[in-house]
Formats: sequence, structure tokens, C-alpha cells
Amino acid sequence: MTEALLEAVDIVKQLGSGAGAVQALKGVNMQLTGGQLTLLMGPSGSGKTTLLCILGCMLTPTSGTVRVRGHATTGAGTEDLAKLRRDHVGFVFQSYHLFPTLTATDNVRLALDVRGEHSSQAAEKAKNALARVGLAHKFNSYPRELSGGEQQRVAIARAIVGNPSVILADEPTAALDSENGKAIMTLLSEIAQDPAHGVLVVTHDPRILPYANRVVHIEDGRIVGEEPGLATTSAKTGGSCSGHDHAKS
Repeated sequence: MTEALLEAVDIVKQLGSGAGAVQALKGVNMQLTGGQLTLLMGPSGSGKTTLLCILGCMLTPTSGTVRVRGHATTGAGTEDLAKLRRDHVGFVFQSYHLFPTLTATDNVRLALDVRGEHSSQAAEKAKNALARVGLAHKFNSYPRELSGGEQQRVAIARAIVGNPSVILADEPTAALDSENGKAIMTLLSEIAQDPAHGVLVVTHDPRILPYANRVVHIEDGRIVGEEPGLATTSAKTGGSCSGHDHAKS
């Protein structure tokens, strides 16, 4: 059996306290293995983004544990969690999170800066990551000079530049038009073909199903089902993200 790159075990998350407390996650168990693009699907308020933040060690569960490459987060301090994120997890956000005063290369280099890589080799790594996502001609461009699709490609380059085990993407196509959405999902699915990497995409839109190897459904804070994805058939015939024109999650 393939070893899990990322694993959630009996995850419970309570938000708030007292009479206003809400249990956002109710004993969630799931695994992410290499060589797969997994969709985590559910309606707004189902707990999918909360689970993504816990899997990415940005949010601690009320109970349960996360294992990242076999390292359990139970009892881990702030610095330990930060190290797990730096070493093993790359994030792609819906709103890109690029610094407007930095070039594409420098935005990607930030992910290496936090790992303590400040040499000239860091700049070369950043440029190689940008070239990998099709932006070799945009090394010195600022975010304002890039389209939405190009900005998301910079965000993906930043996520992969440190060679993380896991890429976590939160609605990565939601702010894009259909053509750019299709290109971004194609890029993420190509990254996921490497057995050393796993990609988890949080979405509520079924129109990106053709890119998934696996689909996990979440409702009301619980995993309610799982099924094989359509990538092996639909993606080869041009699966589409049509309908994402400026849609918001």
C-alpha cells in the first residue's frame, strides 16, 4: 500500500465557545497519497476550507491529529508546525496572495526565503519554477502587469519551488475565466502525476471533476463519500472549467 503523504485522523474542530460554539469538523479521517489529484468537494459551510487549513498546519484541531510525511502534529509547537509547512506543504489560494511591489521572481523567492535560502541559487530556482508553469517570459513582471491566470501561475510556482510533498489549493480557479481555469487545472493535474507529490483541491464546483483522480465529499463537517475521479478518461478529451467566470466560493 502506498504510504500517505498527508493523513487526518479523527479530526474535530470546534469554532467559538459557549452557547455560540460550532463544531465545524466532526471526526474527519482522510489520506492523501502521491501521484493523485484529489478533489475535496462540498457546499459552502461544509468544513472543507477548515479541513484544508488543518491539513496544512495553519490551524490546530480541537482533537485528533494530522500526520505530514509520518510526522504527527499532536503536541507540536508553533515552530514545529511552521517547519512542517515549510518543508512539506505548498499552498495555492483563490486570491493569489502576491505582493504588488515584488516581481514574479521575487514573489516566488519568498517561499525560499522562509526556508533560509537566500543565495543566487534561490533566484535560479524561482526562475525555473516560473518556467515550469509557462512564465519564463514574465520573470521581471509585477502582479499588476499580469492577467489573473498568470498571477495564479506565479502562485503555483511559489507553491512548488521548495519541492513540497503536498500542494493544497483552495478554490484555485474560482476567480478565473473558463480558459484560465482549464489551464490552471491542467497544470495542477500534471504536477500530481509525480508519485512523490500529492495535490488536494478544495472546491464546490463539479465542473473541474474531469481533472480529479479521486473525489472526496464533505457535508456538515463529515466525510460522506469517496469515489474515483474522471481524470483517466475525461482529461484526455479536454475537460473544462467553463462557468468559472469570476465565480466566488
